Amino acid sequence: MADKKKMIFNIVFLILVFAGTLYGVFHGEDLGKIVHIVKTVNPLWLIPGVICVVIFIWGESIIIFYMMHTLGIKLKKWTCFLFSSVGFFFSCITPSATGGQPAQIYYMKKEKIPIPVSTLVLMIVTITYKLVLVVIGVTLTIFGQGFIKAHLYRVRHIFYLGTALNVFCVSGMLVLVFHPMLARSILVKGLDLLEKMHLMKKKSSRLEKLNASMDQYRATAVYLREHVWVLVEVFAITVFQRFALFAATWFVYKAFGLSGSSAFVIIILQGTISVAVDMLPLPGGMGISEQLFLRIFLPVFGSQLLLPGMLLSRGLGYYTELILSALLTIVANFTIGRNVKKG
Repeated sequence: MADKKKMIFNIVFLILVFAGTLYGVFHGEDLGKIVHIVKTVNPLWLIPGVICVVIFIWGESIIIFYMMHTLGIKLKKWTCFLFSSVGFFFSCITPSATGGQPAQIYYMKKEKIPIPVSTLVLMIVTITYKLVLVVIGVTLTIFGQGFIKAHLYRVRHIFYLGTALNVFCVSGMLVLVFHPMLARSILVKGLDLLEKMHLMKKKSSRLEKLNASMDQYRATAVYLREHVWVLVEVFAITVFQRFALFAATWFVYKAFGLSGSSAFVIIILQGTISVAVDMLPLPGGMGISEQLFLRIFLPVFGSQLLLPGMLLSRGLGYYTELILSALLTIVANFTIGRNVKKG
């Protein structure tokens, strides 16, 4: 019942944010003119943009397949693709993408994959996934001040905030992984403080769950120490996966017949939007992503093509991903676990 209420809340929240985004973006705009401009694009350039989205989803499935193989668990690549699709669908519709991994763990359990194993794999996926954004954010902050002044000056504070939040998140996860006893001490003291402040009821079961979680983190730490090269390869795949999605905006740029801005600049600019919004409590960064696009890409698309460009870019980078992963999640619901023997 609690899960159903949470799902209903997430759907209602998604609809409200979507409605607010539509109003904020299109209020006072000539919709007929926007539609007319969109119809003038070369659709052949949008096809590789859609392929970029598929590569983005498929990239995580390759990582899951590869890591499960290193752990001695044999899975079909198609099953891993469904796991990946489930994760992206629930990440798209929940604030800060918090629903993706719990859903993946649920479907992996239907395939008789032990929860500690799925947790380990998905934790490494999360660390490398966010580490790409950390690398982009930190590299630009330290070495790319000229790039920031030229392209991101108006939104630099949001970019720096996003970078800091991602650094904090990745650092926190690495502390949990490599210093589980320190992490346990911090969490126990935090729980004790919340209980003393009567913000949480005292429950012995909560400490038992914490200890179980620490066991999972210790297992992750052991795995990472013994399989450093695996982590390097997973990070390399993740870099390709994430930049494939960023590249969709460049194909939109070419679809309008534009030139003058390099693919590198456009891909990095799209990457900075992901850095800025990834940790914000909005499904898919909805609302803030659109506003950042309109500010950052004005010199790239120009005032006439900016809004149509944003519409197509977000249509590929978020809504195509949402629709495709939703369809595949339906497939996963009817196929995953069906061929697993019970007992």
